Amino acid sequence: MGLLTNKRAIVTGGASGIGAATAHLFAAEGAHVLAVDISAEGLEQFAHSANISTLTKDISTETAGAEIINHAVKCLAGIDILMNNAGIGGGSEDVASLSQELWNRVLATNLTAPFRLCQAAIPHLRESSAGRIINVASVMATHTDYGLAAYCAAKAGVTGFTRNLALELGRDQINVNAILPGAILTGMTSASLANPKAADTWARKSVFKRLGQPEDIAKAAVFLASDLSAFITGQNINVDGGMLLRT
Repeated sequence: MGLLTNKRAIVTGGASGIGAATAHLFAAEGAHVLAVDISAEGLEQFAHSANISTLTKDISTETAGAEIINHAVKCLAGIDILMNNAGIGGGSEDVASLSQELWNRVLATNLTAPFRLCQAAIPHLRESSAGRIINVASVMATHTDYGLAAYCAAKAGVTGFTRNLALELGRDQINVNAILPGAILTGMTSASLANPKAADTWARKSVFKRLGQPEDIAKAAVFLASDLSAFITGQNINVDGGMLLRT
């Protein structure tokens, strides 16, 4: 028996990085998973996975939240776990030159889309005996760096939204938590970390002197999705290898 046996889970951003690792690990722990991503090609890795279904969808569109949840209910016969993982970076522009278009796109994907998905999922999670919402934020929700205004604003919004959801949904026995990854080697970060010097700099920020891997986040997600986290809600769980200990 796995930690998530017969649980029904949605993982957005499921085609690569943290999302793919989580979909695989959820399934290995016995869950039935719907992996959602804008990349149909990336989702092909699950073609022969008995416990993982896929849906190609841009989560940032106005109707995507309801469409994803409706598809999941039909495909999985209900929802126990919603993991809002899909996100985009914020470029590297200072606020003075940050375009309204980029600002809107980052917030639409990283903050508004999780709101819409949660709103559509809540009625179905209320029917679960162990409803879970896991929102993937970032250590940049509480810290910052040059050129990350939109990204930091969106991820800080995710943590604030998580706290409010946890308060409102506690009466329904639904746990809501956020994971705050540190420097993780994923598709989104691969370009910046392709430079050996940059990769080494970020690796040295961890007390373990290595970059995080998508599986490191997936393991935390399994914990938060399982009964092991039954009395944990409204929390920001830093999974950063101790990166912030010296800041």
